[in-house]
Amino acid sequence: MTTVSAEIERRLAALQPTHLDVRNDSDRHRGHAGHDGTGESHFTVSIVSEAFAGKNRVQRQRAVYAALGDLMESIHALAIAAAAPGETLPER
Repeated sequence: MTTVSAEIERRLAALQPTHLDVRNDSDRHRGHAGHDGTGESHFTVSIVSEAFAGKNRVQRQRAVYAALGDLMESIHALAIAAAAPGETLPER
């Protein structure tokens, strides 16, 4: 069985990132809305990809959502820090 974190990494590889960090924040949300008890409902993604060059924040987020596709149905919360090479990643 593949973890959600691993599947996020696998699918985001389509964006050919030069940096990718997927952090599972689910334990920090225990008892909050959307915490489903699986331990895999809340994530933070930091990603740097040439695919984001010339794109604004919303376009970058849409590219991440598109890469994740139907996996988003099993994720309650996803914080995204996306940058093009040479840019500083936003804090998350």
